[in-house]
Amino acid sequence: MPHGVGRLTTHVLDTTHGRPAAGVDIRLFRIEGEQASLLLNVQTNADGRCERPLLEGVALAAGIYELRFAVGAYFARTGSVLSAHPFLDEVPVRFCIADADEHYHVPLLISPYAYSTYRGS
Repeated sequence: MPHGVGRLTTHVLDTTHGRPAAGVDIRLFRIEGEQASLLLNVQTNADGRCERPLLEGVALAAGIYELRFAVGAYFARTGSVLSAHPFLDEVPVRFCIADADEHYHVPLLISPYAYSTYRGS
């Protein structure tokens, strides 16, 4: 694979309603020691994806990153939260990019009371 072709993408799926999670606010941070630097603030589209990769090419570097998904606000908008204080508010997913020339896909499956993630393709 040629250098600089790696990319980072995400996809949010609402398992409660069986559909993509549209309108989820996502913040991407690069983690260095105890410092978290905000790189990007985006929102999912109608398909639960972002319009373009979160990072790609030379902007994608090896290191530690964290995606923070605002699922509490999403479920409040969909009427799925049963109390004023949702069980899940912001879901952080911290991960390592070891090879910046690869595709890293970080899907998030959500419900008001649980979530799961994995390295997708």
